[in-house]
This record gives sequence, structure tokens and C-alpha cells, in this order.
Amino acid sequence: MERLGDKVQTELSRFGPQAEIGRIAKAWPQAVGERIARNAWPARITRDGTLHVHTSSSTWAFELEQLAADVREQLGALAPKKLRFAPGPLPEPETSSLEKPSAHVLRPSGEDRAAAAELTAEIDDEKLRKLVARAAAASLAKARSSPSF
Repeated sequence: MERLGDKVQTELSRFGPQAEIGRIAKAWPQAVGERIARNAWPARITRDGTLHVHTSSSTWAFELEQLAADVREQLGALAPKKLRFAPGPLPEPETSSLEKPSAHVLRPSGEDRAAAAELTAEIDDEKLRKLVARAAAASLAKARSSPSF
């Protein structure tokens, strides 16, 4: 049974150098490292075989121009004839499990709410007082549940 990915690559090869962008994008993070991959991403390949790479800033573009030979070496067989770096849109970074919000929601205790109400009693604006008290109670609950060092 033939893999679908192989079939797709065969069809894409009809489009010339641009067909390699998928393979390059797949290899990019491993070839250049996480830090560069967050700040530079392969965008397109022109007919002359130049890989255009979008960067997060002109500073990154300049720095990577200086490292172009190293990047080509790291890409190995996928290396384009030329590299060109310029600021441009980058893909949204994947969120790691550390960045995802916790499934555990802290609920302030009655004690936390009472302490927050006492702290905010002098705020005249009722809406603001309730909002600040709610935030203070949540903060107190978080402090209570966090390990102290």
C-alpha cells in the first residue's frame, strides 16, 4: 500500500522548486534549532531556486544572512541554491503544555472572600470594589494553594 504523503509529493514535484517547501518546512526546526525557528520560517522558493525566509525582524534577517552558509549546510540535501532573509509573517507558535491553562480552577474560600472584602472596603465605586475584591480573593486562594519556599 502506497503512503498518501508519497503520492502528494509526487504530484507536487510537477510544480518545480516550490514543491520542496513542504520538506524544507518540516526539516527547518531540526536544522536551525528552536530559537531560530521561532524567529525565521521558510516562506517560498522562487523559480531560480532561492529560498525566501521570513524573519521576525530586520535584525534577525541581517544575522541570518551572515549565517546563510551554516543554514544551507544544516539543511543538507534539502539546501536551496540561495537563501534570502527578510522580515515577514511567521506561523503562530505551538503552545507547549506548560503554557496551557491549568484544568484545576482555584475557588476562593469564604475566608479568602472575607479578607478581600476587608482589603477593598474603602473603594467607593461599588462595581470597582467588587471587581478588585474578586481579584484579591483569587490571588489569596492562589497564594494559599502554592507551596511556600
